[in-house]
Amino acid sequence: LELAESGGGVVQAGGSLRLSCTASGRAFYAYAMAWFRQAPGKERERVAAISRGGDNTYYSDSVKGRFTISRDNAKTTVDLQMTSLKPEDTAIYYCAAGGIPASTPQHYTFWGRGTQVTVSS
Repeated sequence: LELAESGGGVVQAGGSLRLSCTASGRAFYAYAMAWFRQAPGKERERVAAISRGGDNTYYSDSVKGRFTISRDNAKTTVDLQMTSLKPEDTAIYYCAAGGIPASTPQHYTFWGRGTQVTVSS
């Protein structure tokens, strides 16, 4: 499965961005999907995940109520709508695919190259 992120950029605090991840190569519907982020000097953390069918979603406490993950299995895409962005949301954001919507990176087999999100204060 190949994953490619898009939609990153620079935004002012309080603003919004929508990230998109397009998958190709295998049965997208068979994978749980997640968005991780990694800031300089910090560990990679999961911000959101979604089950194979899209029925269940999971969020870190730091983004709950501000970010929304969604997927379209027909289009093989998974999106992350980010609102009320804060400077601490600045990071490289990665799309990942795995067997279950786990919280740790080790459970994900396929990764995109990442897209930079910068939130200015």
